[in-house]
Amino acid sequence: MRFYIETFGCQMNEHDSEKMSHLLRINGFTPVQEARDADIVIVNTCSVREKAEQKFYSLIGRLKKLKDKKGTIIGVTGCIAQQEKEMLKERLPFIDFAMGPSGIHIVMDAITRSREGSFFYDFSDNGCVAPLFLRPEPAQDSIKAYVTIMKGCNNFCSYCIVPYVRGREASRDSHDILEEIKGLAEKGIKEVILLGQNVNSYNKGKNDLSFPALLEKINSVDGIERIRFVTSHPKDLSHELIECFGRLDKLCEQIHLPFQSGSDKILKLMNRGYSISEYVEKIDKLRRVQSDIAITADCIVGFPGEDEEAFRDTIELVKKVEFDGIFSFAYSKRKNTKAATLDNEVPRDVALKRLGYLQAIQKGITLKKNQATEGRVFDVLVEGRSKNSQDELTGRTRHNRIVNFKGDTDMIGRIVQVKVIKGYANSLKGEVL
Repeated sequence: MRFYIETFGCQMNEHDSEKMSHLLRINGFTPVQEARDADIVIVNTCSVREKAEQKFYSLIGRLKKLKDKKGTIIGVTGCIAQQEKEMLKERLPFIDFAMGPSGIHIVMDAITRSREGSFFYDFSDNGCVAPLFLRPEPAQDSIKAYVTIMKGCNNFCSYCIVPYVRGREASRDSHDILEEIKGLAEKGIKEVILLGQNVNSYNKGKNDLSFPALLEKINSVDGIERIRFVTSHPKDLSHELIECFGRLDKLCEQIHLPFQSGSDKILKLMNRGYSISEYVEKIDKLRRVQSDIAITADCIVGFPGEDEEAFRDTIELVKKVEFDGIFSFAYSKRKNTKAATLDNEVPRDVALKRLGYLQAIQKGITLKKNQATEGRVFDVLVEGRSKNSQDELTGRTRHNRIVNFKGDTDMIGRIVQVKVIKGYANSLKGEVL
């Protein structure tokens, strides 16, 4: 039988989909590129932001036509399934199974029951750690791979649904992580991206390796040439972790450190646990340890209570820090979160206007930073052909900047030196030395 998985949301969801795909493939199922060609369609959902949720309901409406036409089995997994639980079946009576993030390891059971004609659902306790230990095989010719090191979150930021749909923090045993990474290296993987809702909290208070110590162990794994991790919480960014950027040669000069707002008043309403001065101090420490580090962030505009002064504080922070890139969003109310009960909502048109202004400011900063790379030479890990031109290859610098350049396909999977000849808003143009 043929299957197709559609994924919404973050890298955690992408990796969960890889795990389900692995389970289906080892049980004889064949992946296809289009939902219309599949016997089984799984939609792995995200409810962190309203837009992802809207996209899901739009897609599921189209998938119903496949169900009516050819009897396609349709399953819903991920955060929306966990959030809505049995209500999802009432709203979408044509789906065949539904499971939260903690149930992906039993996807084969769900499919078997569905083929027998029974609706299957699993919204088991989010304390289930079984999905942490699934080790998907990397796709053929892959050069980088995700590795989940922990799940869940204990922070309960007032706007965030994650602790409710993915549960509390649970860390994976360091020995198991290292064994997986060694296995990936033997299969030709050059770069690993460590995943967790808050990787800085890995093994906090437990009798195992700390996150900096884990990075040090991974740094010594033969075959692995680059290490990245997402996502970091500023309040848990320790001095020991910052120091890693100065002494671990495989740890890339890049960090994603969400600030969410430049206003202390809004940060308090968000329950973020740090002040702007503390955030900036950590940025300064990172740059003292690694002067060339690329820093990206997340930002929410239009949070309840954000007045003009609070928004100006955000703009001032963006101009002061000069992030390499920002993933910015207009606030959307999420069910069951504390922020959904707050007063002083920002009108939607005001929030979108602020968002547009912020994004214009950041676009100029990113372009300036990319143009500043012109004439410099970077080590680029070649990932494949460019999406924009079949005549070019594409890869990433250690700073996670995309570089497009002409070269032979035998360079794919290798690290080559590329001189940047032009910096654009979203990528670099280079030539191989």
